[in-house]
Amino acid sequence: MLLGELFGRAGISCPEYAENIEIRNIVTDSRRVTKDSLFICIKGLVRDGHEYIENALENGASVIVAETVRDACVGGAAAFIMLDNTRKVASLLYNAFYGEPTKKLKIIGITGTNGKTSTATLLYEIFKAAGFSVGLLGTVCRLSADGRALSSQRRSDLSDMTTPDPEELYAYFAEMVKDRVEYVIMEVSSHALSLDKVAAVNFDTAAFTNLTRDHLDFHVTMEEYFKAKSKLFELSRQGLINIGGEYGKRLTHRCPCSFFTCSVTDGDFCALDVKMRGLDGISYTHKSLYGELDITSPMCGEFAVENTLMAISIARMYGIDPKVIQETVDSFRGARGRMERVELDTDELTVIIDYAHTPDALERLLLNVRPLVRERGRVCLVFGCGGDRDRGKRRLMGAIASKLADRVIVTTDNSRGEDPEQIISDILKGIDKEKCYSVIPDRESAIHEALAMSWRGDVIVMAGKGHEKYEICAEGKRPFDEIKIVKEAFAERQRHK
Repeated sequence: MLLGELFGRAGISCPEYAENIEIRNIVTDSRRVTKDSLFICIKGLVRDGHEYIENALENGASVIVAETVRDACVGGAAAFIMLDNTRKVASLLYNAFYGEPTKKLKIIGITGTNGKTSTATLLYEIFKAAGFSVGLLGTVCRLSADGRALSSQRRSDLSDMTTPDPEELYAYFAEMVKDRVEYVIMEVSSHALSLDKVAAVNFDTAAFTNLTRDHLDFHVTMEEYFKAKSKLFELSRQGLINIGGEYGKRLTHRCPCSFFTCSVTDGDFCALDVKMRGLDGISYTHKSLYGELDITSPMCGEFAVENTLMAISIARMYGIDPKVIQETVDSFRGARGRMERVELDTDELTVIIDYAHTPDALERLLLNVRPLVRERGRVCLVFGCGGDRDRGKRRLMGAIASKLADRVIVTTDNSRGEDPEQIISDILKGIDKEKCYSVIPDRESAIHEALAMSWRGDVIVMAGKGHEKYEICAEGKRPFDEIKIVKEAFAERQRHK
C-alpha cells in the first residue's frame, strides 16, 4: 500500500514527497522492522520508541512516524514524519492498513471495574443463540464466527491483556470481517481508553458496569480512572449505564451520547422479585419498556443478578427474541474463572475460583459465597495481591478477608517484579491477628493446605487468578492451572481421609 493511500484512509495528512512510498508493514517494535516497514515511535510506560529509531533504520524502515526529532534521524534514508499523539496515530493507521474493518462491524463495548467478562460472555451467547454471526474479544477468549478462535493472534495463551494492542486488535477486526461477523462483543479496559487503543473504533453501543478501586498504579486517582472509563461513551452511538453506584449516576450527567439506564432496583431496565437460591442460582423478573421477562440462572449471587441484567438489557435494546434470551440465560453457567465451581466428585464441600483482585470484588465475592455454606461449614479464602500494581489496596483486601472469611490463607498472586514477601507483608497489615489466618507463600502449597484442612460444608474460595493459566514472577511467566491443582489437592485429600 502506498503511504498516501494509507494516510488518506486514516484521515491523516501525508507530505507530498512521501505519498508514493510503498508500505508493507506497520510496527511499533524496532526489532520487528523489515524492508518497507513504517515504524511508529511510541512513548511506552517502560521504554520510549524514539530511542530505537536508529535500529529501525538499520532494519529497513522506509518511514518513521514520531512525536519528536532525534539525532538518529538526521541523514537517515527513511521519510521522517512528525505527528502528535503517536498512540492514537497507531490505532488509526492499523485500522486503515487492515481495510477499515471497524466500519464494517457493529461493535458493543463493555467497560467497568467488575463484571465485564461475565456480561460480555453471556451477551455473546445470547447473540449467537439468536442466529447472529458474532465475535468476542475479552480477557478469557477471542472468538470469530461460529466460536472459532481467532487465528491472527500473536500473543501466547499466557498473556493477560483485556484489550489487545492496536497491532493485534485491528487484525482481529479484519479477520472477523473476512469471516462475515456482524456483531462484536468486546471488553474495553481503562488502559485501552487512556492509551487510545480503540481510537479508530466507532462503537455501536457502550455499556458501563460499575467503578471501584483498581489500577491506581496507572491512573493515580479515582477521578482519572473514571474519566478513562467515560471516554468509551465519546466513541459510541448509544449507551447503557448501570446507575447502581455513584459513578454510574455521575456518568449520566456527562454522557455525550443517548443512553438507557439500569440497576437492580431502578432505571429503564431493572430486576424485580429477586430470589437467591443458593447453589441452585437466582431468579427474578426483568422489567423494561419492552415488557417483563421471567429469568432464571444457574449462576449464584448478587454478581449474577447484575451481570445478567446488563446482558439481557442490551439484548432487549437490539430486539432479540425474549424466548431466546430466557433459554440462553437459563443454560449459561458463567464465564471461565468467574465464581466458577470446580467439579469435584463430592457433595461435602464446594470450591470456587474467581478473578476477584480488588477490594470491592473480594468483598462482594465473600458476601455472595456465605449463603452457600452449609451447616457447620466455613468460608476458607486463599488469596494474594499482584506485584507492581496498586499497593494501597493490599491492606484493604487483608481487612476484608479477615472480616468476611472464617479462615484465610495469604499467598502469592502474580508477584511480577516485586518481592512476594513484601506484598504479603502489606496484606498482613490489614489482617485481624485475632482471626484464623496463615501465610503460605507458594500458591500451590496454599491450595493443597486449604483442601487438606477442609471439612464437610466448607466453601473454599480461590481469589485472584480466575481464568488465568499462568503465574507471573520475577523470572517471567510460568504455567499455573488452578483448577488442575485443586483437583490434585482434592485427590490427595481423599487418599488421606
